[in-house]
Amino acid sequence: MTLTFTHTFLGWIIIGLLAGWLAGTLSRGHGFGCIANIVIGLIGALLGGWLFTKLGIVGSSSSFLYSLAAATVGAVVLVLVAGLFSGNKS
Repeated sequence: MTLTFTHTFLGWIIIGLLAGWLAGTLSRGHGFGCIANIVIGLIGALLGGWLFTKLGIVGSSSSFLYSLAAATVGAVVLVLVAGLFSGNKS
């Protein structure tokens, strides 16, 4: 078994950071801060991977762009759902 970039710890952190920043930029106009971006991105990656599977969107899980797309979609959904439950209108 060979490890690709998206299967390494550093790869997950970088994808999480990028996905969290993209989600913050797309849904709020700015990011959430480095640590929060990583956390939102990593949780978004799990949610996005699950959503992509349920929707039948197939791609190589070792592909950086597929992983980033899934993580970003999941992170945006996560931010939007969290926004529904918070009283913050920013």
